[in-house]
Amino acid sequence: MHNPPEIPAPAVASSGPSFRELPLSAATLANLEQLGYHAMTPIQAASLPLALAGHDLIAQAKTGSGKTAAFALTLLARLDTSQWKVQALVLCPTRELADQVATEIRRIARGEENLKILALCGGSPVRPQIASLEHGAHVVVGTPGRVMDHLERGSLNLDALRTLVLDEADRMLDMGFYGDIVTVAKQCPVERQTLLFSATYPEGIARLSRQFLREPKEVKLLEQHAATKIRQRFYEVEEISRLQAVPLLLRHFRPVRTLAFCNTKVQCADLVDLLRLEGFVALALHGDLDQRDRDQVLVQFVNKSCSVLVATDVAARGLDINRLEAVINVDVTRDPEVHVHRIGRTGRVDEDGWALSLVGPRDVGNLQRIEELQGSPAEWHTLTELVPKGREPLVPPMVTLQILGGRKEKIRAGDVLGALTGEAGFDASQVGKITVNETATYVAVDRRIGDKALQKLSAGKVKGKTVRVRMLRADDA
Repeated sequence: MHNPPEIPAPAVASSGPSFRELPLSAATLANLEQLGYHAMTPIQAASLPLALAGHDLIAQAKTGSGKTAAFALTLLARLDTSQWKVQALVLCPTRELADQVATEIRRIARGEENLKILALCGGSPVRPQIASLEHGAHVVVGTPGRVMDHLERGSLNLDALRTLVLDEADRMLDMGFYGDIVTVAKQCPVERQTLLFSATYPEGIARLSRQFLREPKEVKLLEQHAATKIRQRFYEVEEISRLQAVPLLLRHFRPVRTLAFCNTKVQCADLVDLLRLEGFVALALHGDLDQRDRDQVLVQFVNKSCSVLVATDVAARGLDINRLEAVINVDVTRDPEVHVHRIGRTGRVDEDGWALSLVGPRDVGNLQRIEELQGSPAEWHTLTELVPKGREPLVPPMVTLQILGGRKEKIRAGDVLGALTGEAGFDASQVGKITVNETATYVAVDRRIGDKALQKLSAGKVKGKTVRVRMLRADDA
């Protein structure tokens, strides 16, 4: 599950530069002092001078780093409180985060007079929000679906907007809000400042940046890791026991998601059959799958409803999967550059990852070419070192529900999230990635509530309509 959103803790006085180095009002500085913000965190020190100077910004930093205060101080500095118009909009992935961000902006803005900050989130009645907007607001913090709802109703006007903030942008993309973000951004004035904060940098972030940010400055503050962030191990196997070694690796390392590479489609199919017999949730990705089946396989793996994706290099080309805990080379590739590309899918951003390779007698030449390219010898281990860790079976944390209906029926990710967190009564933390395709919508939910969520969605409504829902199983694909 995702980390909870941060509410910045008071900074330690000697930890970084003082806020007094920034062009902030005396009232703001006095309030920061009272709140315990004596010194800037690294993300604040790196981003605030750029943002306060008016630059668009892409800031990549982990949750808990003080991002909220960084964008709050920026948008507050650009407000004209004498104008009762929405001048700043903060988009957040969930109602819980939006409520906490709005609360924190209010704390930081305590020194300002006649300032109104309004939260617009799903799960709350629309009419009181419309009434609040009619009385005027300076800052709106909301979820994409509810903000779009108010834009469509005409109750929210963004003509006077000066600052657009995308908070936890990677999480919003994970939940399927790319189209909603695009729709909202297109209704904002071109002459505005855009601040994008994200813990990771998937391709969708780059697309948003190219589309809506103007010559953005980039700030990346990640924990420094050793060069061994990808930990490689090589295991000698006999050909007859190559496939049987994979469950041993999985039970020993217990990765949440593993991408296992085979050189042939036949090997992929054989490994998936073996893993399923051993109790693992495994799916195959190869060239024989049609687009519908391929989409369903990828959706289940990306949203953590599948523990092991077994693929050929051709089928896996172009996949962008974040936070992949392990790669297993069931077959060693003949091309050493392909090997580097394979293992580079783990240990991304600020995560560690395992790259585990099974080496049989026929792989010796291939391994020598890999060692030459990497400039280091292979680190050898034996299968006898592998012992099961934990008695619990290795099952994925999520399950996938398929809703028959997608973009053609104008279903949005926010509609599905609202249905689950509204009448169905589930918490947003129990809902994972939502993917809306042309004719189908896929939503990941915590495995423990899978059957209940299926019943609630089937008995309830999405976008005011009854929908057909089914749970995807590993053997569906």
